[in-house]
Amino acid sequence: MNIKHQKTKEVLDLFERISAIPRCSKHEEKIGAFLLEWAEKNGLQAKKDKVGNVVIRVKASPGYERSGAVVIQGHMDMVCEKTADSPHDFAKDPIRFVYDGEWLKADQTTLGADNGIALALAMVMALDKSLAHPPLELLFTVDEETGLTGANALSGDFIEGKILLNVDSEDEGVFTVGCAGGRDTRISLSVHYEDAPDGFVMARVKAGAMTGGHSGVNIHEERANAIRVLVRVLQQLRREHDIRLADISGGTAHNAIPRDAWADIFVHRDSFKTIEKIVADTEAVFRREFKKTDPNMKISAELQLETMGKRPLNTADSGRILDLLIALPHGVAAMSTEMKGLVETSNNEASVRIANSKLEIVTSQRSSVMSRLHALTWRIEALARLAGADAVSGNGYPSWQPNLQSPLLARCKEVYRKLSGKDAHVEAIHAGLECGIIGDKKEGMDMISFGPTLKNPHSPDEKIHVESIGKVWDFMVELLKSLK
Repeated sequence: MNIKHQKTKEVLDLFERISAIPRCSKHEEKIGAFLLEWAEKNGLQAKKDKVGNVVIRVKASPGYERSGAVVIQGHMDMVCEKTADSPHDFAKDPIRFVYDGEWLKADQTTLGADNGIALALAMVMALDKSLAHPPLELLFTVDEETGLTGANALSGDFIEGKILLNVDSEDEGVFTVGCAGGRDTRISLSVHYEDAPDGFVMARVKAGAMTGGHSGVNIHEERANAIRVLVRVLQQLRREHDIRLADISGGTAHNAIPRDAWADIFVHRDSFKTIEKIVADTEAVFRREFKKTDPNMKISAELQLETMGKRPLNTADSGRILDLLIALPHGVAAMSTEMKGLVETSNNEASVRIANSKLEIVTSQRSSVMSRLHALTWRIEALARLAGADAVSGNGYPSWQPNLQSPLLARCKEVYRKLSGKDAHVEAIHAGLECGIIGDKKEGMDMISFGPTLKNPHSPDEKIHVESIGKVWDFMVELLKSLK
């Protein structure tokens, strides 16, 4: 690809180096070590806290020594999603870049531009001696994607700056000034097995090849949730045949809409042909239902010649699990009455599996109104209890309430208008950002979030618009220059 913007080339070169380092959520040790080594090599002060967050300090350019420090912030970890047929091993394989016209994506995996591109932008900026800027603190947090753990563990004195530039938004020309809060709930139910009745065989029902996506960014688009689709198929089969659930699995991350799910069921061998037809008919129904969002959806039933040592659950547990999974909410629960078009409250039925004789379900709730976040969480907990399951919800993270009178926002709008000749769009988002947590820890922090244009994060269709990287670079350069 012919990249004209010189700094875009430098940023992408560094991003490719970053993408060769394993950095799935909760496994940021190697990327953290790389950042510290990089800082030492380039003569920059750096430190790591007890959970692995890293801050790298960059001295002010001449004339800016008396200016307050500016924090440029992103997170080290990425959502590790891949297609069902990808052999990629996130623990050791580098992300393979694929250029597609104006876009950069990965080969059958998430790209990790969410949020590796923030690291690359900040690091290239730190080494550019031609730039005019105040003292900089490059703050790179861990485990943002699975609960904002790094930001939650951040001590108030780890950074000094009172201006925060969060480079984790996904539309160039858009300034984010607010976000939803969130909580996760983990549901656990002990299950019991019995011998299969005479004449019963095992079949695997699959629901896959769905679009998936970010459970905050894409939740309002009514994309299919593979777990929901699978359970609806199983409920249809259950209405017409004696089926016994043996195993079920779907979803990989709390903040990703599940793309693939499967269940092993025991059925009478004489009914399998009928079950195959029901599944095929149901697939046709779903493909019409989701033709705009999930055109590649596939649903199938395959007879398993070997049971792999599996036994069916007893009838009561089998029915209880399917009832609970169909009863749990998924999708938009309420739209904002304050900002038109903004999702206020939602839930993602994120993952399900059976392990060690226990059903484990994870749901992820979001809301910009904390009282409604708690109410939705209580509803999910109540449904779990009614099914005889245990439910434990995390403390979650706070929403970030917009401040439309922010001096930083005014400065950003002015700089953007000067560079582009047009007004930036200002919005709040339904996804979670670390700004709300960091702002709670640093009183008086003025914050804004922006970034290059990114599509389909948290899915193998993730891609970044290459030209937008240079535009964000130019904006950051002028913004820092103006903060004297």
